[in-house]
Amino acid sequence: MEENINPPNKPRVVCCIGDIHGYITKLQNLWSNLESCIDKSDFQTALIIFLGDYCDRGPDTSKVLDFLISLPSKYPKQSHVFLCGNHDFAFGAFLGVIPSPPDGSEFSETWKEYEMNEQREGWYKGEGFEKMHLQGRRWAGNHTVKFNTAKGIEYKGSIYDAAPTFESYGVPHGSADLMQAVPDEHKKFLANLVWIHEEDDVSIKTEEGIKKCKLIAVHAGLEKKKPVEQQIKTLKAKDTRIPKVEALSGRMDVWEIPQELAKTPTIIVSGHHAKLHIEGLRLVIDEGGGYEDKPVATVVLPSMEIVRDTDHLVK
Repeated sequence: MEENINPPNKPRVVCCIGDIHGYITKLQNLWSNLESCIDKSDFQTALIIFLGDYCDRGPDTSKVLDFLISLPSKYPKQSHVFLCGNHDFAFGAFLGVIPSPPDGSEFSETWKEYEMNEQREGWYKGEGFEKMHLQGRRWAGNHTVKFNTAKGIEYKGSIYDAAPTFESYGVPHGSADLMQAVPDEHKKFLANLVWIHEEDDVSIKTEEGIKKCKLIAVHAGLEKKKPVEQQIKTLKAKDTRIPKVEALSGRMDVWEIPQELAKTPTIIVSGHHAKLHIEGLRLVIDEGGGYEDKPVATVVLPSMEIVRDTDHLVK
């Protein structure tokens, strides 16, 4: 009889996968590479955390969602966490699958703070817009400025580069027909995305050796100036009264680990920032940023190995 040679206290493998942005081939190649470079039994029981932004920019959002939805049945011993990115939130807002505001207010209340941008960003004004969250209107809008000077490329339809997502479902950008074209299982997947995920006892390789830490995974990061407990509570509740959720959309204000988390060693892992940045326990895993010519990356814990779709690791 074959003995189980895994030590009983061997740390569980955790894979944190950066933004995919509609690139199915990159996702498939990355997954094959993870299967190739991680011990088979470790991979079969790994915790896989997807850091959000499954849609937009790349051509195959529909196929990416099919792939992600299939994982729990194909890998039943793995645990899968699907975080909500700002792009996924906006996609879900357009489809009407995000939760209603907890205070019973209308989604139109979320427009007010940003109304000065409506014309420039060309917010969606088609069917159902009157009851749509701000980010759904921005997502399906038609940006009046065609060139994104920050990125040096043209916008793909909206501020979110959502045109390829519409096209992946066979619908022209900005069309209300998308609401019917997206299958129910995709809507359910978007509705069930979590805004934050916490894990206790995640092992990570440090200069002092293997360290056990708490892990918080959130698409962009936690705000450094707000109490952490309050942020976590709001994110777990998926409070859609907020027009722009900083933990999903922020930049500099969510870059660092909040000071109060220094008391208990806490890994904060995010995607979103179009960078691969590892500094102590702050892990930003988004090397691709949705660019066609840049890789999708993963950090594997506890080893801290970086695996990319472009690596040649396939058996």
